[in-house]
This record gives sequence, C-alpha cells and structure tokens, in this order.
Amino acid sequence: MTEARSVLVEAPGRHRLVTAAAPPEPGPGEVRVAVHAAGVCASDREVYEGTRAEGYVRYPVVPGHEWSGTVAAVGPGTDPALVGRKTTGEGFRACGTCDRCRTGETSLCTAGYEETGFTRPGAFADHLVLPARLLHLLPDDADLTAAALLEPAAVVAAAVLRAAPRAAERVAVVGAGTLGLLAVQLLAAASPAELTAVDPRKRPGEQARAFGAHHAATPEEAAGLHGRFDLVVETAGAPGTARDACLLARRGGRVVLTGLPAPGAHGIDPVHLAVSQLTVAGVFGAPPAAWAHATRAFAAGLLRPAALITHQLPLESFGVAVELVGSGDPEVGKVLLKP
Repeated sequence: MTEARSVLVEAPGRHRLVTAAAPPEPGPGEVRVAVHAAGVCASDREVYEGTRAEGYVRYPVVPGHEWSGTVAAVGPGTDPALVGRKTTGEGFRACGTCDRCRTGETSLCTAGYEETGFTRPGAFADHLVLPARLLHLLPDDADLTAAALLEPAAVVAAAVLRAAPRAAERVAVVGAGTLGLLAVQLLAAASPAELTAVDPRKRPGEQARAFGAHHAATPEEAAGLHGRFDLVVETAGAPGTARDACLLARRGGRVVLTGLPAPGAHGIDPVHLAVSQLTVAGVFGAPPAAWAHATRAFAAGLLRPAALITHQLPLESFGVAVELVGSGDPEVGKVLLKP
C-alpha cells in the first residue's frame, strides 16, 4: 500500500502534514474513499483559529467536510460493488435511532454532535473513511472537482426545501458567496418572477446574474426594497444580514437563515416579526433529503458549481488556503485542496 498524508490541526494555530505508512482500513459497514478534492470554507478557518463554538470541534483533528472522491475499498459487510464509484457524502454522524433521526432530521440528532472534519477525521487527506450509509453516489461522468462543492450545495438545498419556493414569487438571496450563488441556481430553477441577489461586492453580483438572478443589489440599494419579497434566503452570516433579510420580506413572507454569524450579531426585532407575521426558519447542516436533492440537481445540470472555484492547491498549502478564505479578497471564490 502507498503512504497516506493528512493535514492535522493539533491545536488552534498549529498544523502539520503527517504521513502514515498505509491508508486507513475501513471497518464493518464502512468505505475508504480516495479523496479527489476538498473545499476549504470559513468553518475550517474557525477550526484553525480556534474560534469555532465549544463542542463543535475536537482537537487534534483532520479538517475537511466538503469533498468528493472515488470509493477505493470497503469494509466487512459492505457492498463490494461500491469500489470504483464516484461519490460525495454526508458529514453528520447521526445515531439513526433517536426520534429526530427517525423522522429524517439527522442534523438534529439528540445523541450528540459528531461530524466529519470537526470531531472525526476529515477530507484534507489522501483518504477518508466513513460509513457507507452516508455516501451519495454520482454518475460515472461526474466532474469530481465540481462535486467537492456538493456539501454546501446540500445546505442550500435544505434551505430551499424548507422555503418551498413557488413559481412567480419574488425572491431575494442575501449574500453571494458560495452558499448564496448555489442558492441562486436552485431558486432560479423554481421560475421566480423576480430573483435578486444582495451583496456589497461587484464580482459576486455579476456571477449571480450569470446564474439566473434578474438583479444584483448592494445592501444600500436593497434598503429601498424592504417589504418586497415573498421569500428571502440569507446565506451571508454577517452581523446584520439576518435582520436585513427579515426587513426585505413582505408581510406574511418567509425567511430562511443559513449563515452563521459570530457572537454579537444584530438581533431580529420581535415586534417586526409579530406585526409582519413572518415565518422564519434556520438551517444548520443538511439531512439526507437535502443531500439527495442537491446531488440530483447536480447530475441534471441545474447546479453548476465549477464556476465558483478560483483556487486549487495541494495539501501542503493548507495554510495558504486558510489565508485565502479569510482574506476578504472579492476575487477569491471557492478554494480547494487536492491531494
């Protein structure tokens, strides 16, 4: 067997590339995936900097929860026909037996939080081991580089499924980063009468229009659109964007929050919520139904994440990738690590 490398974050601010003598062996019901690409996101930067919320990371850890690859080996009791299949997979290691899991709400598992790349070894490595039940298989001709973005696409799919967009509605997406631009693509497929992306940066606004948005607006311009939209999907996680999303919704409208702001974010006015009779939902992670929706949309060409990728770096450049993600440079889109 060949050597197996992985990026190990030993503690906040300290990482190294480690090499094992052989790839990890999958156990019963597990598979080993040869990682093709893994996305670096703000959550990975939080892991590295030590700012992720207590209980949602366990050091030392190999990060990497957005990934694609090919099944290289299976453990005892696992279907050998999986070997050679292109795939991506869910990150939450839900128990599968609690009340929430039994209803399909695996991201609300009451057994405790466990997730690939945060409390379990992740995909910033040559190989990843995970339960076969978490796989979402891809077509043989799938673009594996683009497929590395299916984890954020699944989060967006969870938001869209919760939002239940209807044709001819007025829809806004607050934030045109990776999540926002994926949301624009899925929402455009629902045939809205108006689809507006709100972001202070010029380049993401242009990309949003290329992906199906009718308009792009800065937050200042969006202030003139308060009360206009039937549905607002918030993806930015900036201090004021949850509040702004609620202001953009019409009375009786729907708001879905997917961004995770840092502590100290502006609160949502409860009087506005009550008087406007808004329906507000939150999304954290993605249940299996959302993963299935995202992978189907990807296979059908409704999701086109490849255009969001701006940087592809080797595992050795993890530190550079983290700096890029946190740089604030509007020319930096999705950053991938490729073993």
